[in-house]
Amino acid sequence: MISRKDRTSLFARIYDEYGGKKIELDYETPFQLLIAVILSAQTTDKQVNRVTPPLFARVRECSDILDLSLEEIESYTHFVNFYHNKSRFIKETGTILATQYDGMIPNDLVLLQTFPWIGIKTAKVILSVLYDAPYVGVDTHIHRVMNRIGIVDTKTPEQTDRALDTLMTEKEKKIMHHPIVLFGRYRCIARKPKCSDCPIQKYCRYYRDTQKK
Repeated sequence: MISRKDRTSLFARIYDEYGGKKIELDYETPFQLLIAVILSAQTTDKQVNRVTPPLFARVRECSDILDLSLEEIESYTHFVNFYHNKSRFIKETGTILATQYDGMIPNDLVLLQTFPWIGIKTAKVILSVLYDAPYVGVDTHIHRVMNRIGIVDTKTPEQTDRALDTLMTEKEKKIMHHPIVLFGRYRCIARKPKCSDCPIQKYCRYYRDTQKK
């Protein structure tokens, strides 16, 4: 594992490259964000952004979902993976929010995970974006990057999530989620990562063990 000092330095370099950028999903309202995050599971953000404009023209708030049948929702979402289940979860979650929470997405990590389809990653992403909450929603990119660098040594995103909860400071959690995702999406990609001019070569276990050789 790398030292706390080196971890701080490499986070700073990742932030220099990708900091200040927002989530790449398009949305205008909190409920639209929730819909987009649900749809993005095992689907690229670009594909979600292609699908959502017609749906978002009809659905801005949770109450709007009450006027759409499941079949109508599916007519908008059928170009994303697992759209049957995702459409049902969007309908169910929107209905619960509209009828039991006055249309407000609760700022509560545990409570949010009781909603259909919303697991720990989805809940953390939503709360991080909506409420600037100190959470890192570990997806495949964050899991890959954190293991390659050597910040964690884990087998699953769930294990990485638990490890980062302990390792990262509250400030790091608040500012590093999107930079790490984008770093994994555009530089530390799964195949043929762009290591040649990477700003964290000095700290990276993957570069030291494979690329440098």
